[in-house]
Amino acid sequence: MTTHDTASLSTRQQAALGSGADFWSTKKVGDIPSLVLTDGPHGVRRQVGASDHLGIAASEPATCFPPAVGLGQSWDAELTGEVGAALGVESRALGVDVLLGPGVNIKRDPRCGRNFEYYSEDPYLSGRLAASWVRGLQGTGVGASLKHFAANNTEHDRMRSSSDIAPRPLREIYLRAFQHVVQQAQPWTVMCSYNRVNGTYASENRWLLTGVLRDEWGFDGVVVSDWGAVQDRVKAVAAGLDLEMPGSGGATDQQIVDSVESGELDAAVAARAAGRMITLAARAEAGRAVQVPAFDAGTHHALARQVAARCVVLLKNDPVAEQTLLPLDAGRSLAVVGEFARNPRYQGGGSSHVNPTRVDIPLDEIRALAGDGTDITYAAGFTTDGGGDAAALCHEAAQAAAAADTAVVFLGLAAHQESEGFDREHIELPAEQLDVLAAVVGAQPRTVVVLSHGGVLRLSTVADLAPAVMDGALLGQAGGGALADVLFGRVNPSARLTETVPARIQDTPAYLNFPGEHSHVTYGEGLFVGYRWYEARDLDVTFPFGHGLSYTSFSYTDLDLTENDQGISASVTITNTGERTGREVVQFYVAKPDSSVARPPQELKAHAVVRLAPAESGRVTVQLHRADLAYWDIRGERWLVEGGDYEVRAAASSRDVRVTSVVDVTGDAFVLPLTLDSTLGEVMATPGAAEALGALMPIPAADAGNDTLGVDMARMMASLPVGRLLSFAGGAVTTDDLDKLLTRINTGQA
Repeated sequence: MTTHDTASLSTRQQAALGSGADFWSTKKVGDIPSLVLTDGPHGVRRQVGASDHLGIAASEPATCFPPAVGLGQSWDAELTGEVGAALGVESRALGVDVLLGPGVNIKRDPRCGRNFEYYSEDPYLSGRLAASWVRGLQGTGVGASLKHFAANNTEHDRMRSSSDIAPRPLREIYLRAFQHVVQQAQPWTVMCSYNRVNGTYASENRWLLTGVLRDEWGFDGVVVSDWGAVQDRVKAVAAGLDLEMPGSGGATDQQIVDSVESGELDAAVAARAAGRMITLAARAEAGRAVQVPAFDAGTHHALARQVAARCVVLLKNDPVAEQTLLPLDAGRSLAVVGEFARNPRYQGGGSSHVNPTRVDIPLDEIRALAGDGTDITYAAGFTTDGGGDAAALCHEAAQAAAAADTAVVFLGLAAHQESEGFDREHIELPAEQLDVLAAVVGAQPRTVVVLSHGGVLRLSTVADLAPAVMDGALLGQAGGGALADVLFGRVNPSARLTETVPARIQDTPAYLNFPGEHSHVTYGEGLFVGYRWYEARDLDVTFPFGHGLSYTSFSYTDLDLTENDQGISASVTITNTGERTGREVVQFYVAKPDSSVARPPQELKAHAVVRLAPAESGRVTVQLHRADLAYWDIRGERWLVEGGDYEVRAAASSRDVRVTSVVDVTGDAFVLPLTLDSTLGEVMATPGAAEALGALMPIPAADAGNDTLGVDMARMMASLPVGRLLSFAGGAVTTDDLDKLLTRINTGQA
């Protein structure tokens, strides 16, 4: 076990601990071992050749689990924990000490090229899923790296662009998932992002890396840079960065030494960063001693298939001729259409790209489950590279569909159409794919669509044409088998959308402020991200946040709410009213219509997953934590729970509320001290203040001037800062007089 303290190390040795030896490893200093960090988060990308970070060099085979865009759709924290643990086993087998994940950045805009690596547009859901993933991974002795801290919500100009965000949305939306994971799962490392936050590089942002992360949240691990995110290492270390990656050949180590010797950088700050690296090395050494199962590729592939099936969202399953299309009946002829059926899209492009141990082909898996003798034809329908005769391919697909009992059409985006490193310009499916779908449905009304994509798509045309639609997002290497399992009913779908599917790109919250210009992104939508925006503006959407169907049905009854010290305990009875065993994702949204501050119409604050047999009922109880009910008060720069009535809504989606109840919540005591800048309305609302102020100076009557000036004098006077009253006092009252009065009021002596 590493037991060094920094006093035994020279400044040069301390500096050496804080930068990479090469692309993936830290430096060995004395008997402090080198550590290996490598890309995740849905698979271990352990490169064995030249390190290039772009996936060109060879990497060891590893299980490609569903990326976050798919895994998040499970809404299942226990499942994400299992994935984290499996990744830990593979990391250990491949000699990895820290796996770079999970990513919890908010999906602010559907065009962001890296959205496939993130869980949701909602911070509550992102935080809960990621915390479980971290606990699963670190339970195997491998460290996590929570990323990208913070407000990294666009790929355009990502190395220098400033995310300009007001305090409330920054705290309530963009930092909240990070806070939950740090405080509830204690990741070994946090990775700072490339971008600036309100003008300051994240790597040099002391407020972010020290004030918030360490002082407020209690983070005790290492802050590592995203690869190449450090512009000035001396400023970064002063701000709270501990490890610059990748290696710089020792150049920045010398900068640290020189800055300490010149007094520019406090020696204690440099030593503190080195001490954190020593602690990380000790954690890694201890982690290598944790007993874990041997990595078995077959076992992990089976797990990947089980997980992927939990991530498939059934968006639509309307009847055709009084019979729903899904699940498919084995033995009935099928026409399978679409390039993605034989060349599946199952992961995103960029630094997280995994070399899979194997890949399930959807067409092969469909044939396997359909049974011997079932007539299954295949037509490509379209190409993803623009080649081929589009008209001939479309005609072939329509003919195949017409000759079969049912058509299954695979649509989506190819890897070159979305990836890390660039943002999409739109959210449309390729036109040739929609042409094929229209032709197939025209020839065969019994048509099922299967979607593969990393970012949200406009689906109004698909939803209008096809009676049944399944969303696979990105499902990892076993996605082909998982899709077949759901299509044929071996698995009853239970996944839910973690993003709203808008009717059009122009309706999205950040439409006019994405991706920014001149290296600045204005977060003009404020708190109103994702479903918060669509509901506040009462906009139609194609599919709402939290939506997902099942092959069975569920009812919700008897919602009971109780306030307790931890917040609100909510219990609701869920009954399976259908004919199949199924899993229901029960969502709890909170609203405070009479709030004194701007709030979204409702916000997700708890959820649970329950599995029930036909006619079975289960009581679901969740805790809506008091901290999650709080808003960020910009006056006191603190979290504040507003007292009064809260509506709690048990729902099947953000727009499918099944039962609502109301509970009275005790608010936090918070009195803002009165100053000369406080309004007359604020002063008059303070007990005893009206009489004291009236004794000092005359206050116009509430109805004075209403007739002669044509104004509501009471409302106009209420917004007047009390310090401005001095100009109406004719010199009879001084600033000192008013200051003394306000002091007496603030101390309860008035």
